[in-house]
Amino acid sequence: MTTDVTIIGAGLGGLTLARVLHVHGIRATVYEAEASATARAQGGMLDIHEENGQPALRAAGLMDEFRGLVLEGREATRVLASDGTVLFDDDSARGRPEVLRGELRRILLDSLPAGTVRWGHKVSGVRALGEGRHEVTFADGSTVVTSLLVGADGAWSRVRPLLSDAVPEYTGRSFVETYLLDADTRHPAAAKAVGGGSLFALAPGKGIQAHRESGGTLHTYVALSESQDWFAAIDFTDAAAATARIAQEFDGWAPELTALITDGETAPVLRTLSALPTGHRWDRVPGVTLLGDAAHLSAPNGEGANLAMLDGAELGRLIAAHPDDVEAALTAYEEAMFPRSAEAATDGAQLHELLFGEDAPHGLIAMFTGHEQP
Repeated sequence: MTTDVTIIGAGLGGLTLARVLHVHGIRATVYEAEASATARAQGGMLDIHEENGQPALRAAGLMDEFRGLVLEGREATRVLASDGTVLFDDDSARGRPEVLRGELRRILLDSLPAGTVRWGHKVSGVRALGEGRHEVTFADGSTVVTSLLVGADGAWSRVRPLLSDAVPEYTGRSFVETYLLDADTRHPAAAKAVGGGSLFALAPGKGIQAHRESGGTLHTYVALSESQDWFAAIDFTDAAAATARIAQEFDGWAPELTALITDGETAPVLRTLSALPTGHRWDRVPGVTLLGDAAHLSAPNGEGANLAMLDGAELGRLIAAHPDDVEAALTAYEEAMFPRSAEAATDGAQLHELLFGEDAPHGLIAMFTGHEQP
């Protein structure tokens, strides 16, 4: 009988798995490289979908806590031309309520028994011992042996090589993140441009995207379709110079839009976008599997966190349903996860074409108005 599950990575997927197992009376231990729950910022807003993220939270018994995190009105969406003209504006709810990633992670952490997450455990190696057992070695020299190992350790998973030779490859596009704080007071023109939810200001190959988070915080993702060498030529340790170089790509755009770059109150952060091959899969290997980005990293399309949580919830449910046959649980999980993640990756690639392709932003507006589906 499955009595203990070893999970590598305390992201949303790994924590959802640990929580669903706990609900079913199965003990799990989560090993996380970060030193504590607050070791780093956890990113921006997440829209939690009715078809995947919300069922996962329901399986975890956390829907009431989730509803308490929802920031009302953040589903509003607007598309602006580069001169600031509003091309599309919709403040209706679409069944995808918005929450802060860090707050969602907090309710998952708070729902687990004390000691479930072992912080400061960076994996340095994993090896198969035979008969479905694996040994995990950590940077401090300690080890753990487990009969069920789950890699929930993200894009550069240390567990993935047990199952697959695939490695993420650069998508040809990167984001640069900036924040404006107390924007309604300090940056009113930019705050008005963003509105109450999401802003898309797009052109072929690039764009300025922003989201209103809690209060007057505006979180901007500047997208540029450039090579890694192009970005490597920018010194991001010199915040002013890096900001000026990124803003240069938007010369002539409306000042309320470029202010989302130039007036940033945090140093710009480069986010390189990488992806595993669409349809990534592997043959069944006893005693080990992957979930979330470790299994199916793709370009960001609003599905990553939702899929990771659904992966965790479904894997937890199947382990509980097959307490004496973990291989049956892993087989059933992977058979459903592979096509689900492949479909999402395909949809995501099509969405990026609408966002940054030759027809940008008109393809995105057509999608929003129901004239085209991604």
